Amino acid sequence: MGKRPMTVRVARWSAEHPWRAIALWVVFVAVCFVGGSAAGLKEATDEDEAIGEAGRASVIEIAGNFDEFATENVLITAPSGQLDRAAADAAAADAVTRMKATEGVASVADPVQARDGSAVLVAITMTGDPDTASDRLAPLQATTTGLQQAHPDVRVEQVGGPSINKALDDTLGDDFKRAEMLSLPVTLLILIVAFGALIAAGVPVLLAMSSVFAAMGLSTLASHLLPSTDTTNSVILLIGLAVGVDYSLFYIRREREERAKGRGHLDAVEIAAETSGHAVVVSGIAVMIAMAGLFLATDVVFSSLAVGSILVVAVSVIGSLTVLPAILAKLGRWVDRPRVPLLWRLSARRSGAPKFWPAVLRPALRHPLVTLLVSVGLLLALAVPALGMKMKFPGMEDLPRTTPAMQAYDRLAAAFPSNGTVHFVAVQAPASKADDVKAALTDLASRAGNDPLFAPVEESGPEIQVSADRTVSTLEVATPYASRADEASESLDKLRDQLIPATLGKLSGVEYAVGGDVAGSVDYAEHIRGKLPLVMGFVMLLTFLVMALTFRSVVVALTSILLNLLSVAASYGLLVLVFQGTWAEGPLGFTSMESIVTWLPLFLFVVLFGLSMDYHVFVVSRIREAVRRGVPNKEAVAYGITSSAGVVTSAAIVMVAVFSIFATLSTIDMKQLGIGLAAAILLDATIIRAVVLPSAMTLLGKANWWAPKFLRERPAPRHADTSEEPRELIGVR
Repeated sequence: MGKRPMTVRVARWSAEHPWRAIALWVVFVAVCFVGGSAAGLKEATDEDEAIGEAGRASVIEIAGNFDEFATENVLITAPSGQLDRAAADAAAADAVTRMKATEGVASVADPVQARDGSAVLVAITMTGDPDTASDRLAPLQATTTGLQQAHPDVRVEQVGGPSINKALDDTLGDDFKRAEMLSLPVTLLILIVAFGALIAAGVPVLLAMSSVFAAMGLSTLASHLLPSTDTTNSVILLIGLAVGVDYSLFYIRREREERAKGRGHLDAVEIAAETSGHAVVVSGIAVMIAMAGLFLATDVVFSSLAVGSILVVAVSVIGSLTVLPAILAKLGRWVDRPRVPLLWRLSARRSGAPKFWPAVLRPALRHPLVTLLVSVGLLLALAVPALGMKMKFPGMEDLPRTTPAMQAYDRLAAAFPSNGTVHFVAVQAPASKADDVKAALTDLASRAGNDPLFAPVEESGPEIQVSADRTVSTLEVATPYASRADEASESLDKLRDQLIPATLGKLSGVEYAVGGDVAGSVDYAEHIRGKLPLVMGFVMLLTFLVMALTFRSVVVALTSILLNLLSVAASYGLLVLVFQGTWAEGPLGFTSMESIVTWLPLFLFVVLFGLSMDYHVFVVSRIREAVRRGVPNKEAVAYGITSSAGVVTSAAIVMVAVFSIFATLSTIDMKQLGIGLAAAILLDATIIRAVVLPSAMTLLGKANWWAPKFLRERPAPRHADTSEEPRELIGVR
């Protein structure tokens, strides 16, 4: 009979020793999580995250070892109309006095009036570590509240880096808590509808969450080899919940299907391990390969996300192969308890001969060429807008305006443009050239101040910082335009291409770079454009090899690549349609930034390419099972699609629901991520798998399974059910 597959041997042992398998899994998860917590997280530094010229500017500044202080501002403006200068001066003088006596304040600058007389600004320097300043704002905010009460004729607000960071942290923290709290009950509800039984619905969620906790611990340990970022755990939750539920869903549905045919519990688990378990392994490898492509981006953020994603997928696969068979064997028929009466009847009805999916399949099976051309044409039409994709980082103007701190920031940037968007010039040179560098920076500031693309220089002159050893000098050059405005990019180009060469460029032995938000966005977009083809090529090549080796078919492997590319392209086009225009702003609650967030196309590609393989592997595996039993190609395609449609649909609905929750978050990048993933998975699970795939495989016929000699088909597996004739063939002939 030959040696049984590894998935079957592992499942058999787990099913025969359920308590041991469950105990080992619990210990594994606990050790990973506790070990990670004990080791602590090693976060990426600014040097680790440096990309392009903007990154070099940050590295040069860090080399200067400048003293860092957190600064806040008291902004005094008119509630309406023109500012009462006398009332504003009185409030400003009072602000200086009160703030000097406030806990946590190191110094208070003299009041500064805006050029147009619309505002007065009092700058405050805080004591202590600037990284923790956001946690020490209460005394300053209390003083600001007292100032407002004492001077009701003017508007008195507090604004600065710490207060903006605190407002954003509070907003985003609430967002993610809401997303995490909603994702679990929504997932559980969908699974209850799919299974009609509470225990069957709860097992995938339990396994997925235990995998997430284990992966978080392992990711924390891995951060000591490859620094992590604060977004890694969110991605682990997102990916872990998606694949963990999917893998369990595939496995449980197959086990239930085999029991419905009269198999014993152990036999049903074995067959599920040999079929769905094998598909889970292949799918997991495909997802991990896709996520590994992120390493080629040579970006610590993407590398951190790759580590977290690969770990959570690997743990989910291990859990599906080990502890899941043990749980199913131990529960037996109790997995279908307690039943939800109406939903159970619907679930039982769905497990019989399906009617909906054969109707959907009928055009693809009867008229495959026409169906293929029409469906592919529609998806390509949807993908066309992606050709006009623009990539930028969100700026301050794209952050939620629901907090007083952000509303105050808008008034600050309008009255004092130099406090808005700034380019950062960093220079490194021998100490002996410090005076020459300062003179060149002064000339640079003067030239920029006389150009309409830049903000005028303050009356006190440009603020040039020089390090203690006189080897590093910095200058901020402000522009009155928003960071993602075209004029802001034009000012960056003029600074880099004209003004700096005419000033700093004339000095020899000097290293300089321009950074800031605008430079960071431009440089990172260029970085992504350069890395995306490399990542795509790596992912497609390795995925092709895995699919070819798994299905013993070059054609199936090539088809899977083309279908995934079609799905990704359509999702790109949909993103551009929704977010680069303004028509969807109202329904989706965002303000268009007329571009796509820079990191999103690359991240979406690897995630979608990986997750799409879940469905493709599962569906094609069922088709291949039928072909190996001798079923004709068209009937095998119909059987594979209809027999897997229920579980694929349930898995897709779970993913779409979870990803859609992320689209409700406040920031534009999370909205784009959530909608991009949700729409792509929906397209992939419906049009791609139910229309394009069956059309293509019906057209190709026996050619689907062509392979060179070294890839030729192996003998059929020992548990293949040769007695079963596919029932779901309505509309085939």
